[in-house]
Amino acid sequence: MKELLPLLQRPSRYVGTEWGAVRKDPATVRARLALAFPDLYEVGMSYLGQRILSEAVNALEDLWAERVYAPCEETAALMRERGVRLATLESDTDLADLDAVAFHLTHELCYTNILYMLDLAGLPLRAADRDESHPLIMAGGGACFNAEPMADHFDLMVVGDGEEVLVAIMERIADARDGGVSRAELLRRLSGLPGVYIPSFFADEGPGKPLRPLHDGYTHVEKALIPDLSTAAAPTNQAQSFGSAVHDRLTVEIARGCTRGCRFCQAGMIYRPVRERSPEELQKLIFQGFEDTGFEETSFLSLSTGDYSALDELFTRTFDRCAAEQVSISLPSLRVGSISGPIMERMASIRRTGATIAPEAGSQRLRDAINKGVTEEGLIEHVRKLFENGWQSVKLYFMIGLPTETPDDLDAILDLCLKARDAAGWQVKRLQITAAVSPFVPKAHTPFQWDRQISLAEIRERLGYLRDIFGRHKRVQLKFHQPEMSSLEGVFSRGDRRLGPVLEKAYAKGALFSSWKDHLRLEPYLESLAECGLTAEEYKRERGEDEPLPWDHLHSGVTKRFLLTERRRALEGKITEDCRFESCRRCGVCNMDGCVSDLPRQAEGGDIRPRMIHASRDQSEAAPPPSTDHKKELSHKAAQYRIWYEKIDTAAYLSQLELQSVFERAFRRARLPLSFSEGFHPMPRLSFGHALPVGVESESEWIIVTLREDLPPQELVDRIAGLFPLGINMVRAARLPLQKKHAQPDLETFRLDFTGPDAGGSAGMDERWTQWKAFLKSDAFTVERTGKRGKVQTTDLRPMVRAAARDADGSVIVSFDWTQGYLNPLTIIRAVNPDLGPMDYRLIKLRQEFSGL
Repeated sequence: MKELLPLLQRPSRYVGTEWGAVRKDPATVRARLALAFPDLYEVGMSYLGQRILSEAVNALEDLWAERVYAPCEETAALMRERGVRLATLESDTDLADLDAVAFHLTHELCYTNILYMLDLAGLPLRAADRDESHPLIMAGGGACFNAEPMADHFDLMVVGDGEEVLVAIMERIADARDGGVSRAELLRRLSGLPGVYIPSFFADEGPGKPLRPLHDGYTHVEKALIPDLSTAAAPTNQAQSFGSAVHDRLTVEIARGCTRGCRFCQAGMIYRPVRERSPEELQKLIFQGFEDTGFEETSFLSLSTGDYSALDELFTRTFDRCAAEQVSISLPSLRVGSISGPIMERMASIRRTGATIAPEAGSQRLRDAINKGVTEEGLIEHVRKLFENGWQSVKLYFMIGLPTETPDDLDAILDLCLKARDAAGWQVKRLQITAAVSPFVPKAHTPFQWDRQISLAEIRERLGYLRDIFGRHKRVQLKFHQPEMSSLEGVFSRGDRRLGPVLEKAYAKGALFSSWKDHLRLEPYLESLAECGLTAEEYKRERGEDEPLPWDHLHSGVTKRFLLTERRRALEGKITEDCRFESCRRCGVCNMDGCVSDLPRQAEGGDIRPRMIHASRDQSEAAPPPSTDHKKELSHKAAQYRIWYEKIDTAAYLSQLELQSVFERAFRRARLPLSFSEGFHPMPRLSFGHALPVGVESESEWIIVTLREDLPPQELVDRIAGLFPLGINMVRAARLPLQKKHAQPDLETFRLDFTGPDAGGSAGMDERWTQWKAFLKSDAFTVERTGKRGKVQTTDLRPMVRAAARDADGSVIVSFDWTQGYLNPLTIIRAVNPDLGPMDYRLIKLRQEFSGL
């Protein structure tokens, strides 16, 4: 795919030279795998699951896991036009030439994107159409607990914790290659691994009937479970995006699983029991992560981060270093009242990230029905503390369409938002409350898996009502999840194998990136359902409690008996306490204290139970306030340098904005004492020269950096050398006088090489140089350009070229004069050689000159 880089709008998505990317010699590995994320690079690079699996596989020298993401539609069109197949980022190897491709199934609306990626790779969409020459097509992730709509498209799926079983799968694939084992026999051998689901080993008997096992001893699949998280892979040197990932930070999994027991939450059921990492281990992972990556933000990740029993100790161990290096800390998935005031203070003293709370329902009655465990008093107090610590906006998440919801529950959403807004008292004008509303989607393996999803018309009606009542009030804002998206998700979340042909038809009709608001189109799906004799309503209907479900053969460990009990308690409005801190409810996962686990194969030789650091949360309101002395120190300016560097080969496809994060993180990895700006959002004091156009190389680029300590220039270069992505090479450094602004170059010299067919197209190099000679002889050379505000401007390009000469090899050496103002050099080159296409040239900056230097 890399041959297409000059033609792509966002080429950095496909470069694959990020810091932390794993590169191996293909000749030295026994088996190769592509970890495939069925969405854009920016989304997939935020996903911790891919990083964990990459760490687990690549820890073995003879296995190699590379990455691949769904290309945008414009890129896909170019690929088809030029006969280029989908390939891995690291080695640019076609997916069809690998041993396995493993897709991350994080949600149901990515299904057509999987077909899209298989199609672009030249691979058959259905497992039955693949033979010995094709890689195994696998899937893992939360959606695999019911991915029956895609059962015909995968050779196997992994249900549960994937890092250990994926390594075992790859080792068996390598052994099968070495031993000449057939594809069918390999699948049979893989079926013996925990969590491995082979869809073709179960026959579909028709709607309303359970799947029929085809192999003795393989009647159901129990999820793979890692009993102790301290044995699981934990990446520190994570592949970093070029500053463009949706969540671009060092993410550390502090715990896995949640037993709060929210009755709508699939993750809280399928990832039991709770397993916490120790603060000592996490401290090592976090500090090593800082050194390996240079990230400026870290996130402590779990399903309910505030419930981590040693959170205060973790903050105590890590906060001082984060503050000293201006690394902000974010805690996603916070519950009301789950973090103390002192922890809030410490977070706010570095840099405040967004504040979100999920009450899920407006009324206490409905919160009790869904077992949310949140009181109105607790939520208001939480918001008040956020405001006292400097947060000025808070987002509250709600769902509509929950079982037992009434019109009063909709009114309660606004009422709760108004009370949260007024929690700031007389200073209310500074506080903004946003209600983010999503329609409820019933999920498999939850107490609400039998319940009806409200219709699209009902969703629109309830959202319209909320829009109306919210519009009457100030400083409360309503945002909502796209109704069509939730409606479609509801079809596939509890779907069966009849939906496979629907997905294929919808993909053929152009259904792609359906989780993006600007891409979702419901029509292809509805038309495809109708063509297959199906309707959306039959999948969103209420199910009978004794009715066979398409996912009954997949065991999460939580028994159907427990789920039915929780469903009845929901109707009765009864709360079920968290078994971490209260009595065991015998959900079926654990085998401690005489409990019988619904994961018998793994329970037989393993200890399945909650693994907590403390018996109760260690947070206290008595902790001392954080020191702010680090802020004064961080803004100190001791020395300023201009660092010269090369930006060549694929690094040319990084934009100036992307370079900002590349350099900041390299400097952090080198432990340079960066000087930061003052104010609400401190930033390192870095400045660049003229922005180099994307795709243009340079042997003479520079960046100015301000440090808190005076270092010898050569020491500075030595410390950062080798800490950059491929193609960015340090050359030299020089001290500068401490000042806010430094001069830009007056003269920049480039070499223009003509490439492509016949050395630059049909005109040839002679014709290209003739055009330059005509330009040089002209007194003026004006072009019209459209400015940022749409205004047409006339610009004379002739004064911007001081000299141009033809080199011996036919290249043109051009010196641009910027004394009267700067212009993108490509604008001038394309004006002089108007028929020059993106594949017809290579442009490289040779030197820069400053007046007086």
